[in-house]
Amino acid sequence: MCPLWLKTLHSSFLFSSFSSFAVSLRPLRLFFLFVLLFSGTGYLFAQSVSGAASYYEQGRAAMAQENWYAAAESLLECVRLNAAHAEGTAALAECYYELGEFDQALTWVRKARTLARGSMPLANLEATTLIALGQLEDARKIITGILTQEPYNLEALFAGAELDVARGRSGDAVARYREVARRFPDDRRLLLSLALVLCSLGDVENARPYIERALLQHREDYRVYYYAAYIEAKAGRFSQAIGYAEQALGIRPGHKPSRGLLASLRYRSGQFEEAARLADQIIADDRSDISAWYLKGMSYIRLGRVSEAMGILSQALALDPGDEFVRFALEDLIDGNTSMEDPQRNRWALWHFKRAQDYRSRNLSEQALFEYRRGLKLNPYAKDRREYAELLRLRGYPARYLEELRFLRDNDQSDSSINDAIEAYDALLADALYRRWDADPVEIAKRHWKVAVFSVAAEGAFYHADAGAVGSAYVRDLLVHDRNIAAPGLELKQPSFSAAFRTAREAGADYFLVVTVFENERDLSLKGELFVGRTGSPAASFYTYRTGDDRLRNASRGLVDQLSAALPFRAELVNRRTSQGLIDKGRADGVKAETEYDVVKKGQPFVRNEGIGLDYSLEDVVGKLRIEKADEEVAVGILTRQGFFDRIGIGDGIILQNEKPAGKPPDAMVDPELRGLLRGLR
Repeated sequence: MCPLWLKTLHSSFLFSSFSSFAVSLRPLRLFFLFVLLFSGTGYLFAQSVSGAASYYEQGRAAMAQENWYAAAESLLECVRLNAAHAEGTAALAECYYELGEFDQALTWVRKARTLARGSMPLANLEATTLIALGQLEDARKIITGILTQEPYNLEALFAGAELDVARGRSGDAVARYREVARRFPDDRRLLLSLALVLCSLGDVENARPYIERALLQHREDYRVYYYAAYIEAKAGRFSQAIGYAEQALGIRPGHKPSRGLLASLRYRSGQFEEAARLADQIIADDRSDISAWYLKGMSYIRLGRVSEAMGILSQALALDPGDEFVRFALEDLIDGNTSMEDPQRNRWALWHFKRAQDYRSRNLSEQALFEYRRGLKLNPYAKDRREYAELLRLRGYPARYLEELRFLRDNDQSDSSINDAIEAYDALLADALYRRWDADPVEIAKRHWKVAVFSVAAEGAFYHADAGAVGSAYVRDLLVHDRNIAAPGLELKQPSFSAAFRTAREAGADYFLVVTVFENERDLSLKGELFVGRTGSPAASFYTYRTGDDRLRNASRGLVDQLSAALPFRAELVNRRTSQGLIDKGRADGVKAETEYDVVKKGQPFVRNEGIGLDYSLEDVVGKLRIEKADEEVAVGILTRQGFFDRIGIGDGIILQNEKPAGKPPDAMVDPELRGLLRGLR
């Protein structure tokens, strides 16, 4: 039997020995634990890398099929699994570029450049993305840096030409492309780019050899046939254009741009049933394609199926309430084909009135006036006319305010407050010039310039069918509110320039304005070419470029503002009291005290044969008029005769020639349609 102390000692020894052994094993355990953990992490890491690579390959395969949404989905998963995957990050940037999400593209391409420093392709992608975003100076710096290192970097040379186009220097782009063509004579993208830019400059004949060479060298490339169709259409050769578009679809049946172009070509060729059928196919694949809905609606209008067209355009607006072309076409259809009591008028007018109220709340009175006028055109008897009148009053036009209130009263829409306001402003204007001279401003007001507005069929755009006709209608609607320009209600869509000239001349127009629309999915520009109505000679060119929401409205307003500013001031002497004379223009027309005008013998001034201006001899100037006081609608001044005899009479012209002739428009001549086409060539 073992003694207790021995048992105790033995136990202590065993415990001590075990503890020492355990301590001696600790480094070994830690080593094995580390190996185990590392093996697990390495396994997971390897799995992550493998998964990222797999998603990257899937993304690249989808990109090859131009399925950008599927590609972006796979590539997003790729970079989620491996944030340092440079190729996946770069490919994702390219996908967002192709989808038109340029902000996102810029974010990803900059991430990719941090992972692959010194990559020239990524630098080029960043430059082209910056161009698409309008950050032209930043793009220029990158392109310059690339070409300093590699003077013949093809992508950088393309980006430089695209930058020229974005700056409105298409001629410089042509020179750059031709220089590159010496080194790369058969490059598909180069041949197509040259053809497109020349075509945009109106040089279709010199564009044709490049497109023909591209067709010869790249027979199996559907994109070549697509651009060939576009160029033939710009030349007005629709049958050849349709053939090329069908060949593109034969090679690539699902190519959406080719289908859209073919549908547009059928419409422009007068094949409205076929255009509507093709539009239905596009809508079946993508219900959000507003341009297809619009084309279908326009085709139904041309087929005389007005009620169906209204329904189609209404559906399109439900999908995209901000599409101005769809809205204008629908409102024009309603205005011309429904009675004043039709509830549709109130429904669509209400949209404009709500926007007008929003603009008023933000002190944007010009925009508010536009929306009120659009709404009142649809529903003239709307109660919102009272808010419109109030806005006129706040802008300093009490006579117009009173006129609008009287309209409400005459149509049984007045109340005690309106009647009180009429009475108050009637008394306030008792001492107005037109009352002291016993002249009704409505009766004596004249529009002294007659400008016909047209679009020419050959200048049609492709994103929205008949965009030129819609743009010219917008401009003409705005001119309704210009107090010095009359825009006669002639047929807007003319088959050719010669037809427009003949129509304007027969209508006795002083000038005619041919409006052309250039657009892509984000940007729009309007070009207005002004010609003398009597001779057809060029008078001036106007140009506006806008992007973002309301771009058609804002571009149209810009064009009208340029036209109004370019025409010389004209008025008429409507009354005379000894040395004082009353004219039919006032403060609202820019008349100011102390301004001196020529008084020209009645019927003598005539429009110049070329350019803008009035011609009359010194013998036709019978006096001068220096303004003493200008009211809202009329003005009074002191008459000074020219020569010994007083030959000044009622009806004589009051003229102020512009000190400076119309020069270049304030915006650079940028073609959004061309920019969109060049982007699609990447």
